[in-house]
Amino acid sequence: MVALTATDGHSFDAWEAGSSESPFALIVVQEIFGLTDHIRNVCNDFAAEGFHVLAPAVFDRAKAGVVLPYSQAGVTEGLELRSQIPSDKTLVDIVACAKALRDAGHKKVGIIGFCWGGLLAWLTATRTHDVDAAISWYGGGIGNHVETAPHCPVELHFGGEDSSIPHTEVQKIRDARPEVEEYVYDDAGHGFGCPERASFNRDARDLAWSRSVDFLKTHLA
Repeated sequence: MVALTATDGHSFDAWEAGSSESPFALIVVQEIFGLTDHIRNVCNDFAAEGFHVLAPAVFDRAKAGVVLPYSQAGVTEGLELRSQIPSDKTLVDIVACAKALRDAGHKKVGIIGFCWGGLLAWLTATRTHDVDAAISWYGGGIGNHVETAPHCPVELHFGGEDSSIPHTEVQKIRDARPEVEEYVYDDAGHGFGCPERASFNRDARDLAWSRSVDFLKTHLA
């Protein structure tokens, strides 16, 4: 864990994997559950693929050191914490990660987010110019923010059986932003990429992972 400071003076923790010697740079944005073991494992897996990774503890603006269980109680507490943090403040923390990676010598920086982090990855791509490629896994609410075109290549991954992100929203994004790569995994639900959740779908996870790694390496080279 490392400490970073945003431009508004807010200090926050971030999980770091890889190093400045890694050929690629990436920001990983958490789910609604905080910097869980799963998210840290995702960071470490990307580091093994050649990425220097930072994952900001975006809940730190409301409460430090938050790691919630993958349960309904965890969802409820996570949503309460999320409601205390304006999204523009969360983007300030993400931008601070991008700056830290560039200061470490990386010319290009990517971002990937899961669940809430998937929406934040989209907002980073549309509201800032601080990333060069963006990926969202089952990011809910993106359909409410399609009026602005992303400033970089974007790839989206959705579960076809995700009850929290309706097919109408996925289609809305496709209609509004045909330039965005979009994949739907028919038998997968929300959170299909997390082994700690009942919805884990290994086949969908493995395919989405390979597509994500290829996409990032292509656009961050």
